[in-house]
Formats: sequence, structure tokens, C-alpha cells
Amino acid sequence: MSSLYTRSKEFTRSRKSQSDSPPASPSPTAKTLRHERLSRLESGGTNPTSSDSYSDRASARARREAREARLASLTSRVEEDSNRDYKKLYESALTENQKLKTKLQEAQLELADIKAKLEKMAQQKQEKTSDRSSVLEVEKRERRALERKMSEMEEEMKVLTELKSDNQRLKDENGALIRVISKLSK
Repeated sequence: MSSLYTRSKEFTRSRKSQSDSPPASPSPTAKTLRHERLSRLESGGTNPTSSDSYSDRASARARREAREARLASLTSRVEEDSNRDYKKLYESALTENQKLKTKLQEAQLELADIKAKLEKMAQQKQEKTSDRSSVLEVEKRERRALERKMSEMEEEMKVLTELKSDNQRLKDENGALIRVISKLSK
């Protein structure tokens, strides 16, 4: 019981030290109570074996025990309340941490998704540029080939026109020769 008493003393001390008010002078009621206690002690000090002093001691002991019991119950209540508060705080912090962890995971997944999309787009762009350059090269080759074909065809056209003119000349000569031969044969 004395360990409870020391705890309760510490509790009351800490409560007193936590107060923000400056120390005040004793109230008039406290002065009168102190005076009554002193007068009882003085009257009890003269005859320690008297029944009044025994009853005073017994009532003081009973009051002390009642006060200790009250203080013990108060400290146990305060400890229970503080334990409950800590438990509530812990549980709320734990749930908040879980919520934040899920949000973080969602954000990380979204970030990874966006990175993958960005890489894919960059790759497609690079492929397009490489495709464009390869397409341009192919088009240039085809154009050169077509230009060569056109120049070859132009040459062939020139040859064809020369051949046509030669053919026409030969037809004319042949017609003239046929006329000459027909005149000679007549």
C-alpha cells in the first residue's frame, strides 16, 4: 500500500508542478485547518493514552487509507485512460499509415505505367524517324531508278523516231523504185 501511496504522491506532485498559476499564499480555510490540527496535536500530546487521541489516530488512519484508496483508484483510472488513449492513437496512426502506404503504392504503379507509356512513345517516335529515313532512302532510290528509266526511254524514243523516219524514207524510195521499174517494164 505504501508503493501506491508514493505513486499517488508523485502523481499529485506532477499535477501541482504542471499548474501554470504562481504559488499563492495559503487560503484562510487552510490556515484554520492547520490551526485545528496543531491544537489537536497539542491536546493529544499531553495524554497519549487517552481515548480521544486513540480515536483521532484511528480516524486519521482511516482517512489516510481512504485517501490512499481514492488516489490509487484515480491513478489506475488515469493509467487506464492513458493506455486507452495511446491504444487509440496507435490504432489511428496505424490505419493512417496503411492508407498512406496504399496511396504510395498506387502512385508508384501510376508512375511506372506513365514511364512505360513514355518509353513506348519514344520508341515509336524513334521507329518513325528511322522508318521515315528508310522510306526517304527507298524513295530516292526509286526516283533515281525512274529517272534512269526515263532517260533510257527518251533515248529509245529518239531511236524510234529516227527509225520511223528511216522507214518512211525507205518506203518512199521503195515506192519511187517501183514506179521506175513499172515505167521501164512498159
